Amino acid sequence: MPLKESVISLQHAGKRVSDCVRAMLPDLPESVIRRIFADRDVKLDGKRVSYNEAVRAGQVLKVYVPDTRMSGSASVPPLDVIYEDNDVLLVNKRAGISVEPDARSSTTLTDLCTAWVKSRDPESFPPAACHRLDNRTCGLCLFAKNERSLEILQDVFRTRSLEKYYICLVRGIMKPPSAVCRAWLVKDARKAVVRITDRPETDAKPIETGYETLQSGPVSRLRVHLITGRTHQIRAHLAALGHPILGDDLYGDRDFNRREKARSLKLCAVSLRLDTAGRLPALDGREFSIEPPF
Repeated sequence: MPLKESVISLQHAGKRVSDCVRAMLPDLPESVIRRIFADRDVKLDGKRVSYNEAVRAGQVLKVYVPDTRMSGSASVPPLDVIYEDNDVLLVNKRAGISVEPDARSSTTLTDLCTAWVKSRDPESFPPAACHRLDNRTCGLCLFAKNERSLEILQDVFRTRSLEKYYICLVRGIMKPPSAVCRAWLVKDARKAVVRITDRPETDAKPIETGYETLQSGPVSRLRVHLITGRTHQIRAHLAALGHPILGDDLYGDRDFNRREKARSLKLCAVSLRLDTAGRLPALDGREFSIEPPF
């Protein structure tokens, strides 16, 4: 049984050991992660640990992983496929895996989609992401399986010929309970963050975010309509409105997250409807949806 080993960083200190296992092995589905813990195959500093145990910086994490689930094995890594045809592949992205290469994840969602497609046709077009989800955001992510569909879908996203909805948990009660909010977003590419302003300024992009309250309380559940689609738009815009997303330490309220024991970002892309103007008729008018994991 292969052994994976890493040292807990300051970034992960205080988190559950299961979250660290997900970060170290992002291509493993939740069912396999839970089985590894059930089989007592996770150790911290040489001692077997349970799923919810907190970690400290500097501890050595060792995980014994079933051979058939390792990246690079003969089998294709698990992928939650929602819909597939000759033109597109729609998958349910897990939190903690990046769509494309970055500093946060070694195995990407694009890698998994490529392995999925090429396991049946090694000469096939490598799937290309049509849009992005943050590393910590889960939910529907669409890939094109050929050059024609990629060109069409890039045009669909560019012209906003689609409807895209998210479910999230936020701090506090929304007033009003539903609205369409407009602002401007400024991106700092060097720091990989954005900020929201209520008036135009240099390099600012206009944004529109709609929301409706599904459940109201100290933590409210919202259905969010992503009308524009800028980097970190939902996270930054809701935080600027005074209602940061639960589990968001970058734009949100860390103390509130700790009190609520929120160790993951409560944001999921749950619904997608496209209008390709007849160019991909199998997709036109069809709504794809999933349930969020929270």
